[in-house]
Amino acid sequence: MVFALVGLVVLALLGAVHRYVWRRFVGDTTAPGSPLRRAGTVAAFVLPLLSVGAMSSGRVGAPFWLQQVLAWPGFLWLACLLYLTLALLVGEVVRPVLLRVLARRDGAAPHAVPEAAATAVSDPAATGPAGESGTAPGTLAEVPDEAPSRTGELVPSGSTGASATAGAAAPAAKEPVAESVAEPLAEPETRPAAEAVAEAPAAAPAPGPSRRLFVSRVVGGAAAAAGLATVGYGTYGVLRGPSVKRITVPLAKLPRAAHGFRIAVVSDIHIGPILGRAHTRRIVDTINATSPDLVAVVGDLVDGSVADLGSAAEPLAGLRAKHGSFFVTGNHEYFSGAEQWVDHVRELGLRPLENARVEIGGFDLAGVNDIAGETEGQGPDFGRALGDRDRGRAAVLLAHQPVVIHDAVEHGVDLQLSGHTHGGQLWPGNLLAELANPTVAGLERYGDTQLFVSRGAGAWGPPVRVGAPSDITVVELASRQA
Repeated sequence: MVFALVGLVVLALLGAVHRYVWRRFVGDTTAPGSPLRRAGTVAAFVLPLLSVGAMSSGRVGAPFWLQQVLAWPGFLWLACLLYLTLALLVGEVVRPVLLRVLARRDGAAPHAVPEAAATAVSDPAATGPAGESGTAPGTLAEVPDEAPSRTGELVPSGSTGASATAGAAAPAAKEPVAESVAEPLAEPETRPAAEAVAEAPAAAPAPGPSRRLFVSRVVGGAAAAAGLATVGYGTYGVLRGPSVKRITVPLAKLPRAAHGFRIAVVSDIHIGPILGRAHTRRIVDTINATSPDLVAVVGDLVDGSVADLGSAAEPLAGLRAKHGSFFVTGNHEYFSGAEQWVDHVRELGLRPLENARVEIGGFDLAGVNDIAGETEGQGPDFGRALGDRDRGRAAVLLAHQPVVIHDAVEHGVDLQLSGHTHGGQLWPGNLLAELANPTVAGLERYGDTQLFVSRGAGAWGPPVRVGAPSDITVVELASRQA
């Protein structure tokens, strides 16, 4: 019931995130019915289905070839979804700032108004000294001078008397004629100017996409570039292979004879549908190049059955170390058939430590099963691995998960070597890993016991690492007596 509820919550969350990503990348940037919108909508449905298929195909026993087909696009999309969403959330802060900047810029730009209309409205001579309606120079002021000729056209010039009478009457008729002519003369000049002012905004529509569409495309493009570049860089880091780190760990009980003893610690190789035989070969070559005294493989070697991945693990037979190579189970072995894998790694020359201990040149090397084995009655047994040992000797414990550190302290372990966390693998996954593990990566002390946690040499799920590069660590033991 609880798992079903958690599954529904996860599916609802994935649906909401995909809806948000579709809206910002597709809905806000493309036209309805356009080919780009149709393609984006199809991708919004297909990609999450591929991711669900990649996560579930191995658990339901799908053919291995199908697991491989689904793994790359399905798992890579999960990493892309994470960083595209984070980039879009940053864009939500930038979006209103860009809109305000563009609005301020557009508001400061002068409006395009026809020159004649601007002259008619802004010329003070056209309005008069007190804002009253007046006559502009060259229009009504010239009407009195032209009035006689206009009246001359109106009065017939048939006789001298008639002319004299018209001339005598001209002074008295001059003003009325000017008024009757001024009105029709002024009207044609002032009306087109007013109409031009009223029509100017509608006649100049803004070209190109709207301001909001422009900002959506800019923010979306920047978010896509940032998210995809992050995933690409993280994928390259995994496919390139782990780097080598070196640390020195002083142990109070370590004899001088064991001073400088070097243990190559490798965890979380995760051979699977994505990381196969070539990945294993890179790791083996990297370990052998360090010339270790002992190799410790601390769990999560595989993600799949021996039948599917046995050949991909075969390069492990090439590991070379003076005191041999040792293996303890991780939680993923119990998802993949732990008993079969224990037998297979033994055939490849590794020595499984199933709640067991061996004496190595001046210290005890112990190993416990992963706590995931408790469901099969094969969980960790510290009493069996460490209960009857001589506590005067230094003890180094191989245990996949760091959370068993408190059992290690109780049993007087000097150094515990673990993995499991991947260092978070995908930032900000390290913040979540810190909630579930006492140490996410590196060396820390718990009472008289030191805990070293490797980030791992592979990757689970997306073959991507961001902020947590893969590594193989050479732990050099130092004697305080030296």
